[in-house]
Amino acid sequence: MTETTGITPADIEAKFRDIQGQVDVVAEDSKKKLALGGTIGAVIIFLIIYVLGRKAGKKKSSVLEIRRF
Repeated sequence: MTETTGITPADIEAKFRDIQGQVDVVAEDSKKKLALGGTIGAVIIFLIIYVLGRKAGKKKSSVLEIRRF
């Protein structure tokens, strides 16, 4: 005959620790991806602003012509 053992508090605690470890790994990976995505997004936005600013500056700049007599 086989004896069935019940679930002990130690079994439950071990399983919770295992699950928590997996959650921590996934959270760390997500944080790294989010930080990388945010950095890339910020660089792209700054480049767009820079290019648009240069374009607007060229349109609004005046030319000063100096003639010598």
